[in-house]
Amino acid sequence: MTSDLDFMTALELRGLIASRSVSPVELTELSLARAEASQGTLNAFSHLMPEEARSAARRAEEAVMRGAPLGLLHGLPVSVKDLIAVGGQPYASGSRAMAGNIAAADAPSVERLRAEGAIIIGKTTTSEFGAKPVGDSPLTGITRHPWDLTKTPGGSSAGAAASVAAGITPFALGTDGGGSLRIPAALTGLVGLKAQFGRVPVWPTSATPTLAHVGSIARNVADAALLTSAVAGHDPRDPFAVAGPVPDLLGAAKASVAGLRVAWSATLGYARPNPEVAAVARAAAMALADQGAIVEEVDEVFESDPADLWTAEFYAGIGTRLRSVLEARRDLLDPAVADVLDAALAQEMRAYYETVFARYALRDRMVSFFTGYDVLLSPTLPISSLEAGRNIPEGLEDRSLVSWAFYTYPFNLTGQPAASVCAGLASDGMPVGLQIIGRSLGEIDVVRAAAAVERTQPQGYNLRPFTGP
Repeated sequence: MTSDLDFMTALELRGLIASRSVSPVELTELSLARAEASQGTLNAFSHLMPEEARSAARRAEEAVMRGAPLGLLHGLPVSVKDLIAVGGQPYASGSRAMAGNIAAADAPSVERLRAEGAIIIGKTTTSEFGAKPVGDSPLTGITRHPWDLTKTPGGSSAGAAASVAAGITPFALGTDGGGSLRIPAALTGLVGLKAQFGRVPVWPTSATPTLAHVGSIARNVADAALLTSAVAGHDPRDPFAVAGPVPDLLGAAKASVAGLRVAWSATLGYARPNPEVAAVARAAAMALADQGAIVEEVDEVFESDPADLWTAEFYAGIGTRLRSVLEARRDLLDPAVADVLDAALAQEMRAYYETVFARYALRDRMVSFFTGYDVLLSPTLPISSLEAGRNIPEGLEDRSLVSWAFYTYPFNLTGQPAASVCAGLASDGMPVGLQIIGRSLGEIDVVRAAAAVERTQPQGYNLRPFTGP
């Protein structure tokens, strides 16, 4: 089941809707049909909302026909990860312990999707409480990669990435507490964008409130910028929400990178990437010099791997939320997740606060580092693909459930804006992600650099229609 509209950009579709060349109802029906047809193979959705979506699409079409002002996302289908509340809909966070839970109200990001005219077609799958960077959970099973059904699309925004890569929706709303947007974006050849911590408000309170971001997965940088722009902005329900104006991310996607100071690091000082992945990512980084950027190689960014700092914070939060389940109904949880929660909850208070102060020192180090650079580039992941059902790649078994990813979690500790964009393809035909990190509040430079990398790649190299078996 294919259509000429499947892989159009959100911006292209928005223009066609505004000109009455494409109907929001038609577009929504196509998205729902693709979602339903692929569910048995991709398993991208934890819950579809066909009636709600059709009703919203009819209202969107009526607004177009009467010439009403149109929102940023008017008539565009979108999905929402099941770590984000959609009022009146299932809100299980990928956990059997939360099965049957219904969200009482929309999250701020979902309110803004609706206000800007988007059509929410369903909730997408996540690993349990976002605690694994791969695409499976005891509640929803395995979510698969549209390019190769034996592979994972990554996680924890697994269904978001799978659905966008398969052409079901042009973009998706996901979350990122340690790389959960950037990791699946890298594995599926997409763009994953997390803005500055607090730029997109998070409410209800996350289980990892000092790490969690809401952000975008899209097929190109401009679409990710569009979706992020639509949901960003202060909300008093999030105590960490950024109060300043939302930067012009769409404008940044068109801006030159001439004079941009770029640091490239293959390892950040501790990572162990596949040599081919590192080479593909490095070539994409170095190509920015052809557009006028000043690119410099940096061996060491961090003095040591901050994985323990991230683990102490992330899993302690989830473990506290799930303590009663761990104690009374452990069988409901993903065994791999339950094991890491045990370790996090065993921390002594003194040891925990030592990691808190080490995190502050890490932030200070990044402030100092970015006095010399505008953006830092690295591989997003050490690999280009991972078999579905595996938690840790072959050869990295000495690493933990998340630390094998190496590159993404440090920048949740610091809260800096970061993105993943496709740097090219590995020899196995699978995509390689390039991570772009900006200084605090530096989303403009992240988007500038991401769009510039995108311009160096062949058009459509990262798009492969999914037909299914």
